[in-house]
Amino acid sequence: MAEYRKSPEAIASLTPEQYRVTQQSGTEYPGTGAYLHNKEPGIYVDIVSGEPLFASADKYESGCGWPSFTKPIEPAHVAELRDATLGMVRIEVRSAHGDSHLGHVFPDGPRDRGGLRYCINSASLRFVHRDDMQAEGYGAYLDQVEEV
Repeated sequence: MAEYRKSPEAIASLTPEQYRVTQQSGTEYPGTGAYLHNKEPGIYVDIVSGEPLFASADKYESGCGWPSFTKPIEPAHVAELRDATLGMVRIEVRSAHGDSHLGHVFPDGPRDRGGLRYCINSASLRFVHRDDMQAEGYGAYLDQVEEV
């Protein structure tokens, strides 16, 4: 079983933008994230801890300006917390082991896929292509990645 955790080394390796988003609960500017238009098969893991978060099969184009997913690949790896900042109440999404700010979840996703929209910052993620998943220790999730 893999051990996912936040380490000083992982934090030190973050870019300024990744640090601002994951450690200071920041938000990327809409339309700027590296994974917004990624259509490759694979999984998205926490940039800090490496814990698996979302599968490409659950990614969809929501038009919101950030990568959107219908559900987490491993629900236990995603913590949902009440966020009352900026004069509104939302549900913040954080990685359970890395405690990285990922984004927010909203109840306006595709109804036929559960109705949720996980609106996630690319700066919080690292993409692992399907072809690399086994070698990087994520082979158990291959069945959750679509064939192309």
